[in-house]
Amino acid sequence: MKNRLAELRADEGWTQQELGQRLGVSRQTVIAIEKQRFDPSLPLAFRIAQLFSLSIEEVFLPDG
Repeated sequence: MKNRLAELRADEGWTQQELGQRLGVSRQTVIAIEKQRFDPSLPLAFRIAQLFSLSIEEVFLPDG
């Protein structure tokens, strides 16, 4: 699953550490999601989308 997390984070001017704090996860988790090495749990995906005032579908994109 692809995602726009790095783009959205940069648009806000947040570091990976700041985003992690806002989401209640580690910087390493943010890095793993941004590099598409880790798909977040559904509750975390909802928190991410809510933080950016977007739908999940606007943050996470299906492969292909």
